[in-house]
This record gives sequence, structure tokens and C-alpha cells, in this order.
Amino acid sequence: MSVDLSPIDKAKFVAAKKAAEFVQDGMRVGLGTGSTAAWMVRCVGEMVREQGLRIKGVPTSTRTAELAREVGIDVVSLDEAKWLDLTIDGADEFDGELNLIKGGGGALLQEKIVATASDQMIVIADAAKEVETLGAFPLPIEVIPFGWQTSKALVEEMLISMDVLGQQSSLRMDGDAPFVTDEGNHILDLHLKRIGKVRELALVLNQVPGVVENGLFIDICDKVVIGFGDGRVEMRDIHEGLTSEEQVQFLETDNLFRDLDGE
Repeated sequence: MSVDLSPIDKAKFVAAKKAAEFVQDGMRVGLGTGSTAAWMVRCVGEMVREQGLRIKGVPTSTRTAELAREVGIDVVSLDEAKWLDLTIDGADEFDGELNLIKGGGGALLQEKIVATASDQMIVIADAAKEVETLGAFPLPIEVIPFGWQTSKALVEEMLISMDVLGQQSSLRMDGDAPFVTDEGNHILDLHLKRIGKVRELALVLNQVPGVVENGLFIDICDKVVIGFGDGRVEMRDIHEGLTSEEQVQFLETDNLFRDLDGE
């Protein structure tokens, strides 16, 4: 079988494949959610099946858990693992300080809990996710269903005093009904356009009654692996200030590319 990937999917794949090389035998690994993270789960699953890699995987969503089990990864809960060696996840945006916006897939709460319970977080992304200033991608916040319209109004009022260009928010929908997270909550997407002070905004948002968590990941990401459509990957380490680049071997195999189901 030959799979003809688009340049953007190829970029996601090579980033995921490179990041999977950081997974070592015996590790407890947080498994992210989203299209790029799905490639990573498949790559790690191939290592489990073909190299005998033994790890414990802690998924950040039910759909990641299903995919991990499907490819042969031993899935455990965070309470069982207690602490993780590594989390690999995608991002909707990242800036030069490796601050992130996450939550486009609706799993930001579990993703943030898992990432902060890890010794190291590696973000995998295609080059289009890098921005000079966060905010073009709508910032998701998770809110409890009770009184969500009040929470929405309070958030929009609070945004007036924040260093952002937009103050509008919208309830994320799933067809005709509100989107429901794995924790039974809703998502509000904040259309901010530009976020001037990410740390301040992250702190203030979580003070609004009804807000469970926000999609700003500050001082959590340690490395980012950026994929390009020509098979190159660039790695940046926020702690060591290092940037490296290499070409990733791209081999389309039946095992890795089966059952892609639109991820």
C-alpha cells in the first residue's frame, strides 16, 4: 500500500516520528491528543510491536486511549502511573518562548494535567503553528455547564482590561448541541487575535467562576520538534537554547499507515 500524504500531513508525521525517538524502554509517557499526536501514537505503537519497546502510556483523551490500545501500547491512568518521564503532544500555536495555545481538540484539561505531571514535555508541530505572538488561534477555556452563559459574560467583561485585540467568545458546538469534554464540561473559544501578556491572562482567566482551566500552556514545554513538508525537522530546546535540524527518513509502511480514518 502506498499512502500519498499532503505536505502538511508529512510535516506532522516527521515531527511525530522524530519525537518518538525520545521514548525509551521502561518510560511512563503522556500521549497527547490531536492529529499530530495521533501520528506520534502510531510511531510509538510501531516501536512497541517491532522493537519490543515496553512503556506505560497515559492518554489525554478517550480517543487517544482507543488509538493507543489499538496499536499495542499498554495504557494506564495517571493515578496508576503517578508521575511521568515524558509527555509528547501537539499544539495549536507556539511562540519563541515555547508558550502554547492548546485545546483545539477539546482535551486541554487532561492535556495540561498530564503535561505538568511529567519530567519533560515535547511539543510536535508543523511549521505553520509557530507565531510571533499568540492569539490568532482562538483560545479555548473549559467551563462547567452550570451557568456557562454567566461565565461567558464574566470572561468577556474581564477581557476588556486585558492586553488583547478581541473580546468575543463563542460556545464550541458539536453539530446542534454544545461540545462536551471528557470531563463533561463545555468549551468557550476566545477570539482574541493577539495576546500581549500571556502569563497575566492565564492567571486571570482561572479566577473567573465556572472556568475550570484555560488553553495557555506557560513554562510547561521543554522542547519543540517542528516538521516541514520536505521531511526536515527542526528541534528547539528552551533550557539549553539549542536549535538543530535534520532530515527524517520517510518510509510508508502498511503497519504505520493503516486505518488512518481521517486523523
